Amino acid sequence: MAEHVQLERNVTAGVAVIRLDRPKVNALSTDMMVAIGAICGELASDEETRAVVVTGGRKNFAAGADISEFPTFDAKAATEFSHLFNNALLALENLPQITISAINGFALGGGLEVALATDFRMMADDGRIGVPEIQLGLIPGGGGTQRLSRLAGVTMAKDMVYSGRHVGAEEARSHQIVSSVHDPDLLFDEALAKAADYASGPAALRMAKRAILDGLHLPLSEAVAVEAAMFGACFATEDCTTGVQSFLEHGPGKAHFSGR
Repeated sequence: MAEHVQLERNVTAGVAVIRLDRPKVNALSTDMMVAIGAICGELASDEETRAVVVTGGRKNFAAGADISEFPTFDAKAATEFSHLFNNALLALENLPQITISAINGFALGGGLEVALATDFRMMADDGRIGVPEIQLGLIPGGGGTQRLSRLAGVTMAKDMVYSGRHVGAEEARSHQIVSSVHDPDLLFDEALAKAADYASGPAALRMAKRAILDGLHLPLSEAVAVEAAMFGACFATEDCTTGVQSFLEHGPGKAHFSGR
């Protein structure tokens, strides 16, 4: 595992933290992207971890890719780098756990692309996000043109990608790029608390996530078939039995789930 990416398990019950830690601004190197992919490979089969927080710490989430690597690239090497980056972020996006990015400081370029691959983005009120690659004569290469369009809409994505401008927390929330805005000193703890809520939820959260991700880009007739399959899968879980029985005996909202 790379020196600058740490996996911390059970930070609170059922919650792991992926921590980006490369001074000064968490610039994302090739080694870091390989490490993120490897960590996600571990977490994908970890049944004890039920939610994951991604953080870069109090100062910055990640201020982009490590540009010092770029002078060695030709078109072939750049394409391979993009595939590497995207494979790591697809592994993050497809984790069975609920994932939350806690964005303090800057999340730019590759940093924002990491955050876009999580289920939720919680942002400090003084944070800044953006995809400034155009200022280098480039475009985003880690899924930024695609996930940003799907979250914020095509017009907002074009504005951000074409201009490279930074976007503040309130504008990001108004365009649904981030889900909530927080005091920067409280952000990480509040992200952990949100993750802990999901970690105490039923195994059906995995099915819900799979249904949404797999069905999102399908025709409705095919997407509802995905939902039906995931609905059926819920009935094979211990939590479904627990939840249904608890509802019948005690009413809604009183079940305690095991995650199985």
